[in-house]
Amino acid sequence: MLRRLAPLTVTALLSLGALAGCSGNDDGNQQSNDPSQTPTSETTESDEPYLPVPDGVELTEQGSELAVGESAVIAWQPRQNLVGVLDIDVTRLEQTSFAESFQGWDVKAEQKKKVRPYFVRATVTNRGETNLSGRLVPLYAVDSADALVEPTKFTDDFKPCPGGTLPKGFSRDDTAKLCLVYLIAPGQKLTGATFRPTTDFDAITWTGEIQRIEQPDKDKKKGNG
Repeated sequence: MLRRLAPLTVTALLSLGALAGCSGNDDGNQQSNDPSQTPTSETTESDEPYLPVPDGVELTEQGSELAVGESAVIAWQPRQNLVGVLDIDVTRLEQTSFAESFQGWDVKAEQKKKVRPYFVRATVTNRGETNLSGRLVPLYAVDSADALVEPTKFTDDFKPCPGGTLPKGFSRDDTAKLCLVYLIAPGQKLTGATFRPTTDFDAITWTGEIQRIEQPDKDKKKGNG
């Protein structure tokens, strides 16, 4: 978590939040393995959706490997008895630096050695019947060690990459453009983004070229001038 204490005195508390990758270890932020709440091989083999979705909505097959710019329709349970359905299009994977994107945040030199920041940008559309206001889009980063990394949370606005929380009143057919921040361990790099709501779920993953962050319009204009 990155915490801003005051406009002139800022303290950054970095939390990597790396989860189990290939080992499949449990994580407290993933859903329970209660059979009533998680997909099973039986439902997958019979082509039944792993969670109930509205008529006419077809979920993307588990295990799908997509390129950046392709979309997937996913379903997950933010809490018991609540199902969210999203069309997610991961549009851009970006590498940045603390010097470029964290101006005004007091990130200690030793902390800079522990992690490297990346942004994942996505466009999402609500395909279900549930109002998903304030829900965090369930995307992890995947690093080169095949570990899953949670998005970083901020206690104040982070303008370069505002986060993956869905806006107020996010109901059926509403669309939002989001940006999530991930802090990757030293010696590793971002390789993609993935949807894996439970340890039993065969992840849906996006991969593509890692690009440098886009400069703000005002900086582009200065460069052209």
